Amino acid sequence: MDRLRDKIIPVTTLLALLVVAWYAFAVVLNGPFQRDLDRRAGETPSYTEFLVKTWSQPKPTLPAPHQVAQNFFKTTFQVKPWSARSLVYHSWVTLSATMVGFLFGTVLGIVIAVGIVHFVALDRSLMPWIITSQTIPILALAPMVIVVFAAIGITGLFPKALISTYLSFFPVAVGMVKGLRSPEVMHLDLMHTYNASAAQTFWKLRVPASIPYLFASMKVAVAASLVGAIVAELPTGAIAGIGAKLLSGSYYSQTIEIWAALVAGSLVAVLLVALVGVAGRITERAMGGREA
Repeated sequence: MDRLRDKIIPVTTLLALLVVAWYAFAVVLNGPFQRDLDRRAGETPSYTEFLVKTWSQPKPTLPAPHQVAQNFFKTTFQVKPWSARSLVYHSWVTLSATMVGFLFGTVLGIVIAVGIVHFVALDRSLMPWIITSQTIPILALAPMVIVVFAAIGITGLFPKALISTYLSFFPVAVGMVKGLRSPEVMHLDLMHTYNASAAQTFWKLRVPASIPYLFASMKVAVAASLVGAIVAELPTGAIAGIGAKLLSGSYYSQTIEIWAALVAGSLVAVLLVALVGVAGRITERAMGGREA
């Protein structure tokens, strides 16, 4: 109970401070437009009335938290989940590409890490290229990938998943390499003393030692995969997905819908990271690890 309270109180306090700051910035950013409206209408509202107006504009520069919450609740719980207006529907479209890309990226990252650890030539030749690949801005790469695949008739899930794979394989590969190399020299010498083969050393020593590193890197990878899926939806003119909601909101200056979509994306990311964390704890417990 004490541990739970120690976690809840700091998070709640920080969240409250962020909400207060959010309301304050809403007044600062929406104030000039509201003053212009009041001047044109010949009105001189009181300070309280002015605050209320800056927090209730239909197309504000920065929506107030309650406006975003109302829109999020409406588009999540008051419309059918399969409706094009539902954030549940758009989140599922993005989530499907995210999960496919994350699966491919995780497998690719593990395969690359195993190769790098066991073959010095790959370590010297492949790792620099892997690091260099991450210096290419995803906003520049995504349109190129989408256009190329569209030219050969491949659209929809696969190109988006490919972008997610590109972003998610790197943290998995780096984390897995670190994990596979984490056993101490003494433990490796002990395996040699027992006359263990390379395969036995890999499965009985290196893999168990790499599990914490793997799942820690997978948390980063699944969040990166979600970002990749959202970014991949932007240059396609997609009609479904969180990226599509952001795009349509920017076209029509629907800032409240943009922020609601961002909240939906954040909740999806939190859910995915939490699921990876739970899977990691279950795996470590099944392999005999101790609970922290």
